[in-house]
Amino acid sequence: MIHERAGQPTQPSDLIDVEALERDYFEKQPNVEIAEERVRFGTGGHRGKASDGSFNEAHIKAIIQAIVDFRRQRPEGEPQVLWIGKDTHALSDVAQKTALGVLAANGIVAKVQKDNGVTPTPAVSRAILAANRAKGANYSDGVIITPSHNPPSDGGIKYNTTNGGGADQDVTSWIEERANAYLKNGARDVNYIFSEKALDAPTIHQIDYVAGYVDDLQNVVDMDAIRDRGVRIGVDPLGGAGLPYWKPIAEKYGLDITVVNDQIDPTFAFMTLDHDGKIRMDSSSPWAMKRLVGLKDKFDIAFANDPDADRHGIVAPSVGLMNPNHYLAVAIDYLLTHRPTWSADLKIGKTLVTSAIVDRVVASRGRRLVEVPVGFKWFVDGLFNGEFCFGGEESAGASFLRFDGTVWTTDKDGPILNLLAAEMIATTGKDPGVRYRELAAQFGSPFYKRVEAPASLAVKAALKKMAPEQVTSETLAGDAIIARETRASGNDAEIGGLKVSTENGWFAARPSGTEMAYKIYAESFKSEEHLEQILVEAQEIVNDALKDA
Repeated sequence: MIHERAGQPTQPSDLIDVEALERDYFEKQPNVEIAEERVRFGTGGHRGKASDGSFNEAHIKAIIQAIVDFRRQRPEGEPQVLWIGKDTHALSDVAQKTALGVLAANGIVAKVQKDNGVTPTPAVSRAILAANRAKGANYSDGVIITPSHNPPSDGGIKYNTTNGGGADQDVTSWIEERANAYLKNGARDVNYIFSEKALDAPTIHQIDYVAGYVDDLQNVVDMDAIRDRGVRIGVDPLGGAGLPYWKPIAEKYGLDITVVNDQIDPTFAFMTLDHDGKIRMDSSSPWAMKRLVGLKDKFDIAFANDPDADRHGIVAPSVGLMNPNHYLAVAIDYLLTHRPTWSADLKIGKTLVTSAIVDRVVASRGRRLVEVPVGFKWFVDGLFNGEFCFGGEESAGASFLRFDGTVWTTDKDGPILNLLAAEMIATTGKDPGVRYRELAAQFGSPFYKRVEAPASLAVKAALKKMAPEQVTSETLAGDAIIARETRASGNDAEIGGLKVSTENGWFAARPSGTEMAYKIYAESFKSEEHLEQILVEAQEIVNDALKDA
């Protein structure tokens, strides 16, 4: 149900108390005997709240020390440099200072944005890959302190390995186990110096991430075409880490960019409320993006990113805010027809909850589609090795290769997906909303919806164990079921849930990897009514699976 204040401006009662939040971060001690207070890596790293003991100083000390330990036992050898960045959440600042205290005490060479600045996730990924190309394959790795688009009260941290992408499950499981062992003894065995001294340590280097990323953009997006066409661009960084990048981008490439919101405020008071009445910096949410959508007719294209800039939100004059699935289909179709140097053997990666219109677009271009479980980590190896030219997911996260077919980032990159929309306009004269209508006319118009509900760890565990045989019906919303999957068709990896498909629609049920919730995704190529029927029957199947949880 949509909250009555969704899309409305914040009120003082909606805002976090930053001082109280930071006090909880330092003073509250997690109880490792309580599952919710342990270190737990989901699809986007470890996330939690200082107020309930799930994201505190002890967690960061334990996680960073565990990462240090992991690096030192790598069979390939310990990386020489760790790149670290943070977004604009209130807890990200204190958490980065804690992390630097552990890194300095352990003698780890770390590079951090100068002047206590913020750094987007894709800038860290690109920096890792660029350093490894120059110095050797295992030269560097990274840490990003961010809970992505989560509410202002939340904190998060993720580890990116030497391939530039989020660590896989084997690595995060090792780090989890080690970190929780440190938590059990109150992090007493963690090496740490007070954060005030950490920046003075000889191994902590303050650098400028911005210039390297901005200078390199011309190798992945046609910046000249955008400039020459004079595309008028509006940008709302949503108070995130992308803000310091847009002015340098405009200046270097001569682009007509207007930043419509230049505020950085850890309370995110400038936001409009999301669908549930919470402040959430989700660049794909029509409620959170209401202000930018209202400016759609002032620009040829407008766009936004979440706080760590790994997600994109595209506002086209023709349609307003684009559904992420729609834009992914357009972006893939455009890239497959406007990157002539890319090999015809390159594959497209998509998560299993991304719209099936992507399948139809990819097939029409004679390319192979690889469907993987939820989580961008499943695209890392393919992008890194040049097997995938594109990897994308329905939550508005994607990345793609450079013009020469080599890797750009192996983590999600919101700014390049934003700028690609401007490139489309420059080269085709059509905004991406117009192009989507053409694709829908050719392949059919999908009706797509995601619903979610609160879930305990026990409920999430039950969902992960769902089996194909729990679906006893032969039909879904009147159509014959053709697939019941608990493993992804593209790589045979466990879904951590269930997907059921027919010729005209599908649903997938899985626990959230980043929040205490479970989600049901559904799509119909028939009608809105057919979609709702799929959701009803999907909920019945999920309820039956959860009855003993």
